[in-house]
Amino acid sequence: MKLRIFTEPQQGASYFDLLTVAQHSERLGFDAFFRSDHFVAMGDRAPVLPGPSDAWITLAGIARETSTIRLGTLVNSSTFRNPGVLAVQIANVDSMSNGRVELGLGAGWFLDEHEAYGIPFPPLGERFDRLEEQLAIVTGLWDSPAGTTFDFTGTHYQVRNSPALPKPVQTPLPIIIGGGGAKRTPALAARYAAEFNLPFQSQERFTEQRDRVRSACDVIGRDPESLAYSCALIVCIGKDDAELARRAEFLGRDVEELRLNGLCGTPAEAVERLAQWAALGAERVYLQVLDLDDLEQLDLIATEVMPHV
Repeated sequence: MKLRIFTEPQQGASYFDLLTVAQHSERLGFDAFFRSDHFVAMGDRAPVLPGPSDAWITLAGIARETSTIRLGTLVNSSTFRNPGVLAVQIANVDSMSNGRVELGLGAGWFLDEHEAYGIPFPPLGERFDRLEEQLAIVTGLWDSPAGTTFDFTGTHYQVRNSPALPKPVQTPLPIIIGGGGAKRTPALAARYAAEFNLPFQSQERFTEQRDRVRSACDVIGRDPESLAYSCALIVCIGKDDAELARRAEFLGRDVEELRLNGLCGTPAEAVERLAQWAALGAERVYLQVLDLDDLEQLDLIATEVMPHV
């Protein structure tokens, strides 16, 4: 099992905060550093300073200040960016990182941030239609052989005579699709994804959605094992009760509730919990780290959890 660090910069983080965590995570041997793609803080923390940051601008900077850790989004909202521009941006950052980028892409869901920054927010069905066309365009641009052009005619996007440049370093560049939709999400994952992710859900829900993705793969003749399966869990790990209580207080959550719904407890408890997820087929776990100043928690996970999973 690979452990990945997942941050939520909209809750209050500068580029330099993210860079510090990414570099520290790399030194500790974590597999990847990911960030969310949101423009408005959520919950009681809103609004917070310094304000939102753009996912790919910050990851571009981090790409040049790291050397081994993988980088990505969980997940970009398809409502935020034109697919052609997104394909160019990600290919650029993949080059800047020497092939360490992964793209998480979803339909978008948070109305408040769209209203706050003047971004259209179509109904759910249209958002999924746009997501499907975006996936076709992004992969089509990247997959077109050098020297050829790419065209696409859809309901929402049309591409004419594109040179389909630049190309990413990775072929193919990994795409992550996730979420709990019963039909369209598994179908899109089966068609386009290198990884399927279900964040912040129960093990029962994970198993149910994993099986839907596998069934969708069977329908199109894809090997279900050719996808990686992953989950995301809020993390609250401490070496003793006092440390656990302090970290839970920062999160505004109860320790016992976190034990049920996240990755919470002593390092030994965390190892046991991760073994349960591994038994269900979770090959990667995104650890949602909200206190970016608490590098000691990352140290604890790296030394007392990661070697045992």
